[in-house]
Amino acid sequence: MKEQLAKIKEEALASFQAAATAADLDELRVKYLGKKGELTAVLKQMGKLSAEERPVMGQLANDVRAALENALEACSKKLEAAALEHRLKAETLDVTIPGRVPAIGHQHPMNIALDELKTIFTGMGFVVLDGPEVELSEYNFDRLNAGEGHPSRDWSDTFYFDAGSRVMLRSQTSPMQVRAMEAMKPPIRIVAPGRVYRKDEVDATHSPMFHQVEGMVIDKNVTMADLKGTLNTLVERLYGAGSKTRFRPHHFPFTEPSCEMDVQCHKCGGAGCPTCKGEGWIELLGAGMVHPRVLEMSGIDPEVYSGWAFGIGLERMAMRRFKIDDLRLIFENDVRFLEQF
Repeated sequence: MKEQLAKIKEEALASFQAAATAADLDELRVKYLGKKGELTAVLKQMGKLSAEERPVMGQLANDVRAALENALEACSKKLEAAALEHRLKAETLDVTIPGRVPAIGHQHPMNIALDELKTIFTGMGFVVLDGPEVELSEYNFDRLNAGEGHPSRDWSDTFYFDAGSRVMLRSQTSPMQVRAMEAMKPPIRIVAPGRVYRKDEVDATHSPMFHQVEGMVIDKNVTMADLKGTLNTLVERLYGAGSKTRFRPHHFPFTEPSCEMDVQCHKCGGAGCPTCKGEGWIELLGAGMVHPRVLEMSGIDPEVYSGWAFGIGLERMAMRRFKIDDLRLIFENDVRFLEQF
């Protein structure tokens, strides 16, 4: 038995040293030290020994087991260290390599244009208001002097929610004129930006959802000259000194007299191109003196107060500001386009 124990010890120690992986080492542990291992098989023969030999062989067997367990632990640590070293080499990072520059977001051109416009008007003493996009036709049409039968109320132009044409997606920011006159007393100076909705076909200058900025002044002795001066100042602040504008007579039910203001096409400089549809000018806004009936319906005496109002197409303003030739680019969220701002 003594020779058997010595042989097991010698073979086991050599096998432990030769093990290449932790799995191989675990198999060797089971082979030599497991319940059915070689050392256990030898110990089962202890009953055949004499009473004098049993203590001696028992002590020897325990020494062999302790030696194998210590060797097994040492080899296990050695394999773990080797595996860790291999992993560290495989995952080594060169800290001197330049890192990746994190992508920084860009402000949308619409927000840039809107912030500039707000800054200009708040500098003139205007207050910025916000209003509902789901609007009553009473505010969108009736109290803006656009009664039943007016073409703008047609279902082919307007998004209604109910058969009675009472609730709708606002087709303009002009209802904010009425809401401002209900909530405020003259003098009033407000601008109200927001989304509006119309059943327009999508092209380079039109969209069924777009943005307007409504502006209104109500005070004593307000004239059309004040309106033109304010709008020309706005254009020069936005597009630079010498920017060309033109005012054309027009008709809006809520202003009298009414006009439209165009800015010279930024793409062709007035020569005519697809962006301006060959006209050399791009419509920027509609404006006019607030109609006396609109003032009366809001409880303001038109004999004492007068006012003017305008509605700016924010997309067209941004297109002119940043020389964008197609309105659709603003809504497509193409990163290559947005990174330019």
